Amino acid sequence: MAGGVKKPVNIFKLKDLGEPKNVFNWRLWFAVISFGLLGAARGVDEGLINGAFNSVDFQSTINYESYSLVEKTNIKANVSSMVQIGSVGGALFAFVVCDRIGRIWATRQLCVLWIVGIAIFMGHGGNLNAVYAGRFIAGLGVGQTPVVGPVYIAEIAPASIRGLCTCIFTGFVYLGIVLAYFTNYGAQVNLGDTTHVRWLAPTSLHIIFAGIVIILTLFQYESPRFLVKQGKHEKALENMAHIRHLPIDDPYIISEVNAIRAAHDEELEATKGANWLGIVKEMFLIPSNLYRLYLSFMVQILSQWSGAGSITLYAPDLFKILGIAGQNESLLVSGVFGIVKFVTAVVCALFLVDVIGRKRALLIGITLQAISMFYIAGFLTAVPELGVDEDYVLPEAEAGPSRGAIAMIYVSGIGWALGWNSMQYLLTAELFPLRIRAVSTSIAMTLHFANQYGNSRAVPNMLLPTANGGISPMGTFWCFAAVTILGGAWVWFFVPETGGRSLESMNRLFELPWYKIGLHGNEDADRMDQVINEKEADAYGASEHIDMIDERRAQGDTRV
Repeated sequence: MAGGVKKPVNIFKLKDLGEPKNVFNWRLWFAVISFGLLGAARGVDEGLINGAFNSVDFQSTINYESYSLVEKTNIKANVSSMVQIGSVGGALFAFVVCDRIGRIWATRQLCVLWIVGIAIFMGHGGNLNAVYAGRFIAGLGVGQTPVVGPVYIAEIAPASIRGLCTCIFTGFVYLGIVLAYFTNYGAQVNLGDTTHVRWLAPTSLHIIFAGIVIILTLFQYESPRFLVKQGKHEKALENMAHIRHLPIDDPYIISEVNAIRAAHDEELEATKGANWLGIVKEMFLIPSNLYRLYLSFMVQILSQWSGAGSITLYAPDLFKILGIAGQNESLLVSGVFGIVKFVTAVVCALFLVDVIGRKRALLIGITLQAISMFYIAGFLTAVPELGVDEDYVLPEAEAGPSRGAIAMIYVSGIGWALGWNSMQYLLTAELFPLRIRAVSTSIAMTLHFANQYGNSRAVPNMLLPTANGGISPMGTFWCFAAVTILGGAWVWFFVPETGGRSLESMNRLFELPWYKIGLHGNEDADRMDQVINEKEADAYGASEHIDMIDERRAQGDTRV
C-alpha cells in the first residue's frame, strides 16, 4: 500500500498487519530498546537534580546558606537548568555528527560527553563553577539523545508500528525519572543527609545508563536509510535484511530499500545536488518542508511552556507548595508521580498512538493537562498564601481541595505522557524527508532545549512572591493553563495525522495550502494513495501480461 498501513494496530496481533512474519523479530526490538534507552538521559536528570540539590550535604558543599533568597533562587535555577543550556549546543551539533559518522558512532560519542560532564559535577569539590561546567558538558551529550535516538528508531521501524517503537524512547524517559525519584528517596531515608553519598549515589545513575548504552551499540547495525544517504546501497540491503530477519533477496527487503533510494533520488533531483546550500533550499524554500519545520517548532514551544516539564523538574518543591510537608514525604509522592507517568507512557505506546492516532492521543493529553492546570490555578487563587507566606499553615477546611490539587498534578502527568511529551519526539522524527531529516530534527531539538532551558530557568523565579519579582504560584499556573489551551486549539487546526504512513509517503500530507493541511491533509493524502495504488496495480498487471506472452513465445506459440 502506497501510504503504509493505516488500520488500527493491536500490539498482541502484529501478525494480522499483513507484514512478513519475520519483520517483528527480536533484532528489531533489541535495536529499538538499545536506542530507546537514550531517553533515560533526560529522565534521570529531570528526576534527579532537584532532589540531589535539596540535600543538606550538597548545599553545604557550595555554601548555599550564605546567599540571599533571590541569589539562592538563581543558583538553584542555574544548576537545574545548566544541562538544558548545554543541550541546546548538543542538539545543534547532533545533526553534523549524525550525518558524518552515522547514528551508532554518534551515540557512542554523546555517551562519552555525558559521562565526562557528570564526573566533573560529582567531583566539583565545593566549586560552584565546576558544578555549572560539569552539568553543561553533560548537557552537550544529553542534548543529542532526542535527535539520535528517535531518528534511528523511526528509520528502522516498520511504518505500522513506528509510533509504538518511537514512544519506547519516551517510556525510557519516564523510567529514568522513576529510578531517579526513588533513588533520591532511598538515599534520603537510608543514608541520611550528612554524607556526600546522599547525592553521589543517585547521580551515578547517569554513568550507569551511559555505560549500558555504549555496550549495547556494539551489537547494533547502522540505519539502512543513513547508508542509502551515503551511497552504500549494498550495505543498506544487508542491514535491512538483518533487522527484518529476512533474506537479502527477499522481495520485501528489495522493495523497501528501493523505495528509500527512489525517495532520496527524488529529493536530490528536486534540490539539484547534495551540498549544504541544496539542503538549506530544500528546508526553507519548498513549502511542504517549511510547513513541517513550522509544525516541529511550534510543538517544541507549546509543549515546553505548558508547564508539565518544569513540574517534573521541580516536583518536590511544587508538592510542598500544595501542602505536602517534609522532605521525605515530598520525595515519596514525587516518586509515585514518576510511576504514574511511566505507566501512562507505556499504555500510550502500546494501545493508543498507533491505534487512535497521534492527533487524537495528543488532544486527549492536552485536555487532561488543561483541566488539571485550571484546577490547581483556581485552588492557589482561593488560597494565595501557599508558596508565598512561609509561616502560613493550611487550614483543615482546605485539606480536601489541597489533596485535589495534588491529585491534579498526577492528572497533568498523565496528560503530558499521553500528549505533548510523546508527540514532541515522534512527530519530529517522522515528519521530514531523508535528506533533511537529521538537520531538521537537530534544529527542532535545539529549539526544544532552548525552551526547556528558558522554562526551567524561569519557573523558580516565577514562583517567587510578587514582592520578590515573581508572579507567585497562582500566576505561574494560570500562565501554564493559558498556554495549554492555546496549544490544544493549535493542534486541532494545524496538525495532520501522521500515523501508519511510511516515511517516504509522508509528503502527500502536505500538498494542500498550509491553512488546509491540519483539517484536510489526511483526506487529500488518502486520495493520492488510492491513485498511486491503482497505478501500481495497473503497472503490475501489464508486467504480468508481458511476462505471460514472453513465456508462451518461448514455448513456440506463434499466435502471440
